[in-house]
This record gives sequence, C-alpha cells and structure tokens, in this order.
Amino acid sequence: MKLSEIIKREYAQRVGVRRPYIIAEAGVNHEGSMDTAFRLIDEAKAGGADAIKFQTYRADSIAVKDSPAYWDTQKEPTESQYLLFKKYDTFWKDEFEKLKSRCVDNDIEFLSTPFDLDSAKFLNELMEVFKISSSDITNRPFIEQIADFNKPILLSTGASNKDEIDEALSWIRPGKVTTSLMHCVLNYPTRDEDANLNMITDLKNCYPDNVIGYSDHTLPGDMHILEIATLLGAEILEKHFTHDKKLPGNDHYHAMDKSDLAQLRLRLGRLKLLGGSSSKACLESEAPARQHARRSLVARTQILAGTTIKDEHLTWKRPASGISPREIEEVIGRVAKVDICEDELLLWEMIQ
Repeated sequence: MKLSEIIKREYAQRVGVRRPYIIAEAGVNHEGSMDTAFRLIDEAKAGGADAIKFQTYRADSIAVKDSPAYWDTQKEPTESQYLLFKKYDTFWKDEFEKLKSRCVDNDIEFLSTPFDLDSAKFLNELMEVFKISSSDITNRPFIEQIADFNKPILLSTGASNKDEIDEALSWIRPGKVTTSLMHCVLNYPTRDEDANLNMITDLKNCYPDNVIGYSDHTLPGDMHILEIATLLGAEILEKHFTHDKKLPGNDHYHAMDKSDLAQLRLRLGRLKLLGGSSSKACLESEAPARQHARRSLVARTQILAGTTIKDEHLTWKRPASGISPREIEEVIGRVAKVDICEDELLLWEMIQ
C-alpha cells in the first residue's frame, strides 16, 4: 500500500495492530555522492523499508550564516547550521530525478522533504506525498504553499504544542488535504527518557481523523522503541537511515542501517501476526477448549426419577457436553424423568 493511501485511511480502517509503513530517512547521508545515494536506496529496499526519504534544500534559503547548532557537537563539530547545510546542498532537480528513477527500479517509494518552495515545485513532479518538517510547523506561508499542491501531507510535530499543531492544520485546507501527524522529539539523538511515546496516544485521542505516525531520533539499539510506538498506534514509522553508523557526522550515529531495518521488519511482521482480528469472537482453534474446558450442570448427588430438582442437587463440572450452567434457572423446578447418577452430566432428555 502506498503512503498516500495510508494517510487517507478512515478511522474504521485504523483499528487494531497492523504493520506500519516504514520510511528510511536518508536525509543527506549521501553527503553529495550519487553512488552513496544509490547505495542507500538499494540497502533500504533490501532491509524492508517501504519508502526512502531524502532532504532537499539550499543552505542560503534555510538558515542565516550565524545560525547556531542545536545538535551534539561532539558527534558533529560544525557549529553553524548554515555551514552544515552548505556541506550537503549539492543535490538539486537532476539528481533527485535520478534518485526517483532508482527508487522506481527498486520498487520503493521516493520521498524528499522540501525546505523551500523552489525545491517543492520540482519535487511535486516526483512524489505523491509531501513531508513538512517540525522546523516548519509555524511557517504559515510555506505550509499554505505546500497545501496548494493538493497532495497528502506528513506533518512532523517535534518541539510543538497542541495550539501550534491546530494552527498548522488550519493552514492545510482542512477537508481538502489529508494530513498525517508524526510524533517527533527534536533532539539529535533523543534520550529514551525524552521519547515520550505516550504522546502518540494523546495525538490519536486529540486528532481521531488523522493518521498518527512516529519519527524516531533515539539511538537504534534493539529497535524495540519502534515496536512500542506501533503498539501505541503509530501507523507510519520514520527513522534516520545510513549505510554505515560509524561514519562521522550528525545523522549517522543515531541512524539505523540495513541490518537494524531488517530486524525491525521481522519483528513488526510478528506484531501483525500477533495482532490478528480486531473483532472479538471465538476462534476455530478454540473449539476444543470451548467444548472440554467449559462446564455442564452435574448431579451433586443421585437424583431419582420423579424428583423435583433443587439447587442443592446440582453442581457444575467439565466438560461442556451437558446442559450449560447458564441454564440453571431453567433446570431448577423441573422433574427428573430418569434416575440420574451422582457426578453424571445433566442432559435435557433426562428432565421434564
């Protein structure tokens, strides 16, 4: 299923545990190399991602030259946002068209987050869904321009309050453009104690008409955090993706790699299996237990023919091949047609 279809799911289609849509967030981990970008696409597909997402920007349009860093400068020593963005802003229209083609060849959905209108215009020809980053949740003119493309939107909600989410949604032509809200914590990396996965439940309760997802910035570890997010109701998962977690830089060390992704996909597949039906009913596999583990009315003592059956004559024991204890009020006061032995299951043909 494509991302655009998932974002448009109605509430009734979003009940129960299902395998979420997985986005491998490559960002700019290609570091300006087309070969590396191709490798990221290939490995994201091999690991089981449904989509790979890049980022599209020009440093001159995203940050002033003295904009301070807000990441761990021990991992990424660049202390200016502008200088960091300048390192990796070499890809533009031609390069992203090639990346889109590579994605088509690999049968993996192509996405890229635009950070300016110029990039959004050419990305509109390459994508069915737009992603708006947490950093732009208060950027009214940009949000309105993205909404004008009339395509589903993934809206990240990192570092935002509900009034800001409400405001952003009001700019996205409600009723015309479908929006998915992504719980996100804008820390790189995010400490476990700051992940606040319960906010996924809060978003589901506050915005029942919107599909809720989770954009994760914690260290990959055992990837259980994404399983928990799924159980809490996240239907779209996004996590930074790299071909080598040992590389220097801000987005490699807290990213997942192909092995992490494959492990996650396997576990999420089991979650879907474990989730099963969302409609409570007896399973076919439970039929033997239903028959043999439930109880029947049983003679506590011998009941002679002609005896009016009283409560003290009865107990209830397994199996369930006799009269069900639910019918006890129908049995009390009736007369035994035959002698009923102690510890014998009562059958309807024994009484009148």
